[in-house]
Amino acid sequence: MKYKDKKNGDTSRGKTKEIAEDKETIRLKENIYVVFVECESPGNVGFLARTMANFGLHKLVLINPCTLKDEAYYQAMHARETVENAEIYDTVEEFVADKQIDFVVGSTGMPGGSYNLSRIPIKPEELAKSMNYNDKIAILFGREGDGLSNAEIEMCDITVSIPTDPTYPIMNISHAAAVILYEIFKNKSTYPVEGLEESTALEKEYLIKDMEKLISTLPIPDHKKKNGLKVFKNIINRAFITGREAHTFKGILRRLNNKLEEN
Repeated sequence: MKYKDKKNGDTSRGKTKEIAEDKETIRLKENIYVVFVECESPGNVGFLARTMANFGLHKLVLINPCTLKDEAYYQAMHARETVENAEIYDTVEEFVADKQIDFVVGSTGMPGGSYNLSRIPIKPEELAKSMNYNDKIAILFGREGDGLSNAEIEMCDITVSIPTDPTYPIMNISHAAAVILYEIFKNKSTYPVEGLEESTALEKEYLIKDMEKLISTLPIPDHKKKNGLKVFKNIINRAFITGREAHTFKGILRRLNNKLEEN
């Protein structure tokens, strides 16, 4: 559904002046996808688009959304174009594969304890200080009522949670997005030194596969192998290791696996 502006006359009102941006800001805006999973209210889609516009973001992705009625475009205000151009996918997996996303961030209002390894989160400020905006990054926001499923959280490289009062911990989608995106823009970091680029999704995937192969040789129960691999993945993602570090670590794991095969 396209929103048609019926206002006549001067259409410049509400438009912002074009301002020269540094290359890092441009990369950030081009590489961040804001993903709303199975939205239930079209109004919240509009509010989210409006929040994105506050930070110059325009890549909105909707996973199996509700019907986008006029309310979505009305609430978006001057970000109506973001709603109009939103890309729609059936599943998160389909989106990640299609766009070749390097890093998936899951937002959660229900962080887990030490026994729920997938839901151990970091704070928005910690996330923002470590992100490399040369990579394609997807920030997932879950359903209004239930948030992200455990399966969707498992897909994420890392989860982020906003500290709130325990008597009312769940935030509105657009409010949560505003906090996270503010921290990202506030803590933009440059990577001027060659070799400090963060490892890509493919480099981390190969590294994790080598660790999985190594763990599979250990005489321990399967559930401990699974937990061990999950902890390793969490550490790798929280450390935001560079491509060089991933390559070096992968070489060590490969040699260990080769040594075990020889014996």
